[in-house]
Amino acid sequence: MVGIETNELTKRYSETLAVDRLDLSIPEGIVYGFLGPNGAGKTTTMRLLTGLTQPTSGTGSVTDVPITDRDGLRSHIGYLPEEPPLYEHATAYEQLEYVAGLRDLPAETTRERIDTLLDELDLTADAGTRIADYSKGMRQKTAYIQAVLHEPDVVFLDEPTSGLDPRAARTIRELITDLADSGTTVFLSTHILPVVEEVADTVGILYDGQLVAEDAPETLTQRAETGETQTLEDVFLELTSTDPAADERATDG
Repeated sequence: MVGIETNELTKRYSETLAVDRLDLSIPEGIVYGFLGPNGAGKTTTMRLLTGLTQPTSGTGSVTDVPITDRDGLRSHIGYLPEEPPLYEHATAYEQLEYVAGLRDLPAETTRERIDTLLDELDLTADAGTRIADYSKGMRQKTAYIQAVLHEPDVVFLDEPTSGLDPRAARTIRELITDLADSGTTVFLSTHILPVVEEVADTVGILYDGQLVAEDAPETLTQRAETGETQTLEDVFLELTSTDPAADERATDG
């Protein structure tokens, strides 16, 4: 089964072409690393795929549900945006119970799942503290739990390790791998390229709204002409550079 699929998905804002005829076919149960410089169209793509923004043209679906059907998508997807919506005056536990109630999740099993996730992210001791008093990392942990609480089929994560200390960031990476191992499709957007190299099964690179490369990380980083291995950062910079010399090197490679 395909987790995410698009066909010439396009989004235009007035004179700005944010996403340009994007074609994706992402199987279920993999981690898809979605890379691109600022302004490339990554966030717009995620908003399109989660039903928050309507396409100008083209089509898309998530677990066979059209992306234009926001209500139909709700139970199938989880979304952690770069600036997650959290209620400042609620505690983490109150926030998560509230979200569970909105999704009509069974109370008993949901409480157990909240407790488990809070423990995995070392947030149990602070679960009764108001979110207004949280650090950025603690907010990020709460928002991650909020995104995966209902065990969605597809999870969209935008900079999930932002603001986290190294231990918490490693835990998130491990949880992302566990999600994919359990059959969840993870659509991961981040500027931290070593995270993508570690957890992604496939990497797509977006530039000026277009998908300019897509493959397994180890394939993208292998130079065809020499057999030498380069870093994902090298590949990213070559493919998204405005420097003509770099563009020529990318074409040669």
